[in-house]
Amino acid sequence: MLADDDDARLLVAVGRGDKAAFSTLFDRHQAGVVRFCGRFVNNTARAEELAQDVFIKLYKSAGRYSPDAKFKTFLYRVATNHCLNELRRFDEKRQQEAKGMTGDEQDTALDVEVAPDSPELSLAGKELEAAVTAAMAQMSARERAAFTMCRFEGMAYRDIAQALESTESAVKSLIHRATVTVMKHVEAWQQGMGPARSLA
Repeated sequence: MLADDDDARLLVAVGRGDKAAFSTLFDRHQAGVVRFCGRFVNNTARAEELAQDVFIKLYKSAGRYSPDAKFKTFLYRVATNHCLNELRRFDEKRQQEAKGMTGDEQDTALDVEVAPDSPELSLAGKELEAAVTAAMAQMSARERAAFTMCRFEGMAYRDIAQALESTESAVKSLIHRATVTVMKHVEAWQQGMGPARSLA
């Protein structure tokens, strides 16, 4: 077991039926998981629902947890897989709905998530936040996951690779591409152009 990982010990206890240990983990990490899920769906209420799902899955999978792995890596593997599945379901639903729309209606539907005047961004009140949100909406799901874990959760490449069940070199490439996307959107905002639509 990782001697310095108190969360790992708690999750082992959860696997043995310790509900108090689970409550402690939930209190410690719930806010972070909500933020993580929010980077995928850009909707606070839905992010909270997804976070609840993540913790339910964490509780159910606690008995299979191997304590030689970092707790945070295990947690974000569960969160990433759940968010990726959510995005797949959303994309399939959007594609089905788009079949019955006109071209203008499709453009409007695609803009909903990242509109600069959306309530989430208005509350943030920062153009930088708007630019990052718009950029993340154009990333692939795995780029978004890697970028979020690196830039917002401070996780090391090695741990991100484990969470994504990938390699460090692949993670570095994902983060590099995601960072380039963000930089282009930030530059567009700085020039008064609004979020970049084409990154070619």
